[in-house]
Amino acid sequence: MDEVVQAIADPVRREILVLLRGGSLPAGAIAERFAISRPAVSRHLRVLRTGGLVSDELVGRRRVYSLRTEGLGELTGWLAELTRPAGWAHHLDALDTEVRRTTRERRGERSPDRAEAVRAEAERAEQERTA
Repeated sequence: MDEVVQAIADPVRREILVLLRGGSLPAGAIAERFAISRPAVSRHLRVLRTGGLVSDELVGRRRVYSLRTEGLGELTGWLAELTRPAGWAHHLDALDTEVRRTTRERRGERSPDRAEAVRAEAERAEQERTA
């Protein structure tokens, strides 16, 4: 996970990942999009490759890079755990959700069916017009 965090820490590398989300690109096409030297872009790509976020393939004389999102799984899980309410807060959130759902269901049982209410309103309006 540390290599992934290190890889996405730099804004240039994050932008490279966004570029590759649209599909595989050769190294030259990636380098053209940045105002930094090709060797600098190459170093960024190496860090992303080491972090498991991109893969590369030699196609003829060109090196083509592709996005690999499975490397983000551990980090995503850790962030989800970190942002989830802890201890009692989580249980109280679940209880609040259940109370609201039950209240909605009970209100639905007491009120007339919506289609039936619409029909009744239409009948009343029709009676008023004919009277």
